[in-house]
Amino acid sequence: MKVRDAGLEGVLVIEPVVHRDDRGFFVETYHREQLRQLGLTVEFVQDNHSSSGPGILRGLHAQSRKPQGKLVRVVEGEVFDVAVDIRRGSPTFGRWVGAHLSAVNFLQLWIPPGFAHGFCVIGAGAQVVYKCTDFYDPSDEITVVWNDPAIGIDWPLRDPRVSPKDQAGARLDELTDRLPRFSLPRFSLPRSTGRA
Repeated sequence: MKVRDAGLEGVLVIEPVVHRDDRGFFVETYHREQLRQLGLTVEFVQDNHSSSGPGILRGLHAQSRKPQGKLVRVVEGEVFDVAVDIRRGSPTFGRWVGAHLSAVNFLQLWIPPGFAHGFCVIGAGAQVVYKCTDFYDPSDEITVVWNDPAIGIDWPLRDPRVSPKDQAGARLDELTDRLPRFSLPRFSLPRSTGRA
């Protein structure tokens, strides 16, 4: 397993070892001890699975009082997966990073608590699965509008299909009092570039 910084402190790209032969492949998609050795010491309490058609964009979602860390991967198709730092007081507040995750490249994205998450489908459709460090609480949910100009995400879709709920999301500057604080635990890699 290899882990690298995604370009925003705490957000990590994880590349598991994939064993392929003429029958197909085998991959360990989660190995707690390997991740702990690489500096990611969290407990997951919930698994989610979403299916989305072509042109779908979901997000940007987070929770305020009970922020969720998410370990995201794709089991069918491809997505452009995005993490946005929404922690009040963070030196990288409002910055975003994105990664192409697919059923072919097996990459995973670790999104720490205090970051908003969203993705858009590349191609005909995608199935996304992710592990969460806290339970989903609809009363605690924050929806940041996907096209907030202050964030400026460079989505690879020109005219995405977005749910009414996500379309009605708020801009970051409208959510100031509900955003999680920077004092949340932060996750980063050891100084090495990762281990195989």
